[in-house]
Amino acid sequence: MQRVLAYDAYACTLTVEAGIKLHDLHQVLAHRNMALSSVGSISDQSVAGAMATATHGTGVGFGDISSMITQLVLIDGTGKRHVCDHQNNKDLFDAARCSLGALGIVTQVTIQCEPAFALHAVQTPTTLDAAIDDLDKFVHSAEHVRLWWFPHTDNAVAWRANRTHMELESSPDSFIRDRLYGFHIYQMQLYKARFKPDSIPSLTRKHFANRFALQKEWVDDSYRVFNFDCLFPQYVNEWAVPLEQASSALRQLRRWVNSQERERNGARVHFPVEVRFVRESDVWLSPAYHRTVCYIGVIMYRPYHKPVPYRKYWQAFEDIMRTHQGRPHWAKAHSMFYFDLQSTYPKFDDFVLMRELCDPHGIFVNDYIRRHVLSPSQSRSLASDTSRYVAQNDPKL
Repeated sequence: MQRVLAYDAYACTLTVEAGIKLHDLHQVLAHRNMALSSVGSISDQSVAGAMATATHGTGVGFGDISSMITQLVLIDGTGKRHVCDHQNNKDLFDAARCSLGALGIVTQVTIQCEPAFALHAVQTPTTLDAAIDDLDKFVHSAEHVRLWWFPHTDNAVAWRANRTHMELESSPDSFIRDRLYGFHIYQMQLYKARFKPDSIPSLTRKHFANRFALQKEWVDDSYRVFNFDCLFPQYVNEWAVPLEQASSALRQLRRWVNSQERERNGARVHFPVEVRFVRESDVWLSPAYHRTVCYIGVIMYRPYHKPVPYRKYWQAFEDIMRTHQGRPHWAKAHSMFYFDLQSTYPKFDDFVLMRELCDPHGIFVNDYIRRHVLSPSQSRSLASDTSRYVAQNDPKL
């Protein structure tokens, strides 16, 4: 399910089977002198998976992957084939572009691309206050902007990228600085900190104190600049808040982290908090539905053996996001359930109805869908209906 089916050089669109992985899609597009307008940090997902969870990059003028889809083909739970776009089956189209897999199998998609481009990326040290005191100015300081803030400090890194015709020049990475110290030694220190959590704040301050090491500048093909190595195994939680709420949310998160540092058994936070920006969308379950958003992502080191405590941090983070009208990223763990989502997404009830129409016998219902998309009464009713359906159609079961 990863063939190229068609492309239109004039409209700059590409039609592919929906199982193609993003890293393969980048190569397919490059051969046709095209590229995706915005890409997230990794490209290991299939196009269908990235679309189903509204995976995103950063850039206040650019939408998520779901918003780049101009047409799709869906096989629903009754076996019916639907061709959907902005003119045909529009409600199903707006629901299926971020469907969590609940409506059926997406077999092919048409993606709106743009002519291939290079990005000039500049990474500079800054502070959290310098970025969020005038957030509107910060988010419009380049086409693509992201921020990493280092908890237990006021330090941050601003990453900006613009389209350019400059010659390609790879990122000036250093084996000693970026691989040996920035990865291997730092990971060993994090591993040791499992046994002495109070050392984490000082470890963070020491590791990110070298402002020169945080400064980089390079030019490369767009997808190579958008993607980067996430390095360590991680626990990740990410929510989208309205752009106008972002500064308040980040300040409140900083206050909580600082208060925990003062407590003897308070939470100790690993890794940077990542801040990105995405344009509003008309996709029903996109966290950016009808509002330009700031995605705030928190990360904790995830060792292979003894787990680090992270749930207290997660709970506080989600409480802050909820008070700022936040919506969780569908590809990350979160604690929002049916009634929470119903009050957060204006089109949630419409999506639930669309799911019932597309999959009346619950062929595509798994534990996640049952937990987050089905009301308790629906879940009980569907379990009964599914048992009868299976008994009638497959007596062996």
